Amino acid sequence: MRALKYKGVHDIGFLDVPVPEPGPGQVRLEVSACGVCHTDVTFRNNPEIAVEPGLTLGHEIAGVVESLGPEVSSISLGTEVVVHTIWSCGRCRQCLRGRENACLSTASRLTPPQGPGTRYDGGMAKYVVVPAASALPTRGLAPEFASVLPDAATVPYHAVDSNRHLLVDGASVLVIGAGGLGQFAVSILRATTEARVVVVDVRESALDAVRSQVFAVLNSNAASIADRVVEIASGHGPDLVLDFVGTDSTLQLAGSVVAPYGTVWVPGQSGGTFTLDTDRATTAVPRGAAIVSRPYGGTRNNLADVIALAADGLITIPITTYPFENALAAFDDLDAGRVVGRAVLTMN
Repeated sequence: MRALKYKGVHDIGFLDVPVPEPGPGQVRLEVSACGVCHTDVTFRNNPEIAVEPGLTLGHEIAGVVESLGPEVSSISLGTEVVVHTIWSCGRCRQCLRGRENACLSTASRLTPPQGPGTRYDGGMAKYVVVPAASALPTRGLAPEFASVLPDAATVPYHAVDSNRHLLVDGASVLVIGAGGLGQFAVSILRATTEARVVVVDVRESALDAVRSQVFAVLNSNAASIADRVVEIASGHGPDLVLDFVGTDSTLQLAGSVVAPYGTVWVPGQSGGTFTLDTDRATTAVPRGAAIVSRPYGGTRNNLADVIALAADGLITIPITTYPFENALAAFDDLDAGRVVGRAVLTMN
């Protein structure tokens, strides 16, 4: 079968490889669609070895259960599924609490649990083997849309779900970055909360994608952007700031607008630094504000909730599809900022 492999520094390409066989507790999927994420592009662009050479890329996977490994009875052949991206141990205290994204079976406190396309072969291939416990039925969703739910929708859903205590009547949320994750965040906030949503981005095309769905959109380059955000958010700033970018400038904006005892939640990983100044005479961060840095993915229950919202037609974003053989064009378009929403490879 054909698979899109990470070959080495700045080198990804197609290789012919054997069809994988499912082991105990595993199923083999015939892949229907696989999302292309900024993480995949980052692997290609990394000036050093990013993942193990020979790894099949792709962690946003939708497919059909085609073969069952030994001891699998929890799912039936022919079931259309998506794959939870975090393959945890299922036994540690975090997993037993339903927090698979905080699994303690990893090498160190700085090493998160891995999954397809990062440590194990992913879905940019005709077939992929996954744990049966990580395959969730898609309830009739189109596979090209379903494929992006395990990452692009689950990450913002995890953010919103973790901060529901802040999202009471009259609350405001600032979404920084209106790419695929930011657009899903807007959709999820609209579907599950009454919060006033403000979106900032440097790209007018991204702002146009959400303009009709939110209370206000602002270009990040606008003058006095922080003052305008605070004013829109009732004068005390947004109760929750979701930074899907994570640069120095976006983190500075987040800290300078968040409400007292609000939360800055930072899924974005663009190498920025958040400065916490505790001098009350100079700090821009209000008392009680919490900073959650680099939250990781989402839980299996988060993904199940996202599938339910999508199946009920409550969340959506634009999807740009590419035939599998044009995968490299999808990488190029995403890298160049030409994709509004999410890029997806279709296998058939």
